[in-house]
Amino acid sequence: MSVYSSQRIALIGLGTIGISMAALHLSRESNIVDVFDTRPDFEAYVSKTLPIYMSELSSTINIESSPDSQPPTSLVASLISSGRLRIHSTLESACASATIVQEQGPENVNWKQSTWAQIEAVAPPSAHFWTSTSGIAASTQQAKMQDKTRLLVVHPFNPPNIMPLLEIVPAPGTSAERVEFAREYFSLPGSRHRPVVIRKEIPGFVGNRLAFALLREACYLVQEDVVNAKDLDTILMASLGPRWAANGVFESYQHGGGEGGIGSFLEKLGGTMQTVWDGQGRGNVEGDERTEWKEKVIAQVNDAYGTVSAEQLQVKEARLKDIIGIQMKGYSRDGREV
Repeated sequence: MSVYSSQRIALIGLGTIGISMAALHLSRESNIVDVFDTRPDFEAYVSKTLPIYMSELSSTINIESSPDSQPPTSLVASLISSGRLRIHSTLESACASATIVQEQGPENVNWKQSTWAQIEAVAPPSAHFWTSTSGIAASTQQAKMQDKTRLLVVHPFNPPNIMPLLEIVPAPGTSAERVEFAREYFSLPGSRHRPVVIRKEIPGFVGNRLAFALLREACYLVQEDVVNAKDLDTILMASLGPRWAANGVFESYQHGGGEGGIGSFLEKLGGTMQTVWDGQGRGNVEGDERTEWKEKVIAQVNDAYGTVSAEQLQVKEARLKDIIGIQMKGYSRDGREV
């Protein structure tokens, strides 16, 4: 099956991740999307929520949208009447004709293992199996499956309708063809998503490990009264944030080292780096005497930012879209936009 063929995608679980993925798959006109969720108001929820995500997605992947700021809910009725969107009341009917099954259920090992065994029993034997998870490895989820070559992780970053990254994480036994199919699917012309294949399973994958490492040190610095939470955010946004958004970690240090690149940087600042690495903080998030930092961090963050309103969230997401848009622009060697 070619990645360029029309696909029939069964989406199991339509929370924030699932509804965003529905919008992404439906943005490709040849796809048919089957959706299943156990929530009692499922059809009303899809009719109300899906148009919002399709509107937001249109600004990042060049799909057509309504002239209004949000497409009307009649969009869903139109998709249903054309046969491109099908709402199901059972897992079996949703998966029966799928070329791709993508699951976005709760972060619960037992639930995922049981669900994938059920999916394998009713989906076509050629169907690709994708799980959206923040940290449960495909090799763990497939414990009750017969064919362990089909399942891989597709981990989006939140909010997935805006953020381009998709981490594709196969189990050791996942076939190379299944991995390449997923990578190519999310790399099709017109897509702004940027799939990256992670070469080895590891807790948290890569994006979350980087994020959590920075969060740990940030919490340590606040706990030690080196800086308060709001000033730490200012430091990040005024230094590392813009630099890493433009170049990434390694490319930034390659530039920072001058003519000698990152090798020169490590030679010149290696001693300082080792002192910092040796002194970086360690904490515990779960219930022992080393969790006293949590109250201080939570109090300072609440004092600095309070409860984030829907209006504030819209502003932040609009800014995020602009930043990602700048990343996608091309520039000549003399710095002019092309």
